[in-house]
Amino acid sequence: MLVMRSLTDTQARFFETVAETVTPEVASLDAARRARLLAIVDDALLDRQPSVRRQLGTFLSVIRLAPLVRYGRSFDRLDGARRTAVLRWFESCPVALLRKGFWGLKALVFMGYYGQPEHWAEIGYAPDFDGRPGVRRA
Repeated sequence: MLVMRSLTDTQARFFETVAETVTPEVASLDAARRARLLAIVDDALLDRQPSVRRQLGTFLSVIRLAPLVRYGRSFDRLDGARRTAVLRWFESCPVALLRKGFWGLKALVFMGYYGQPEHWAEIGYAPDFDGRPGVRRA
């Protein structure tokens, strides 16, 4: 596993658990592609203020512990269907701060996964790098 500079090891492992729920294909990534996903996210987070990284760490803890109220188990101890239900609740949560936090987290997961050229075809992304100054192949 990649050592992330922006999250603790525990937070990084939990981020991977959430990523597998948001984008189930993450679960089948080999070690190298999983490390690239985390590196992309890590680089993005390192461009943010330390306060933003702390907020993300706190939000990951909220997601991990919130299911205790309803299911009596933490997020990482739930089955896939219940994990999805928890994230759907955050996605449409009436509390704007939690809803925005989820959408930011989801964007990070997508950035890490779809930011890898191997996945571009899955979403129909076919960039044309020819003739554009300053644009280069990843």
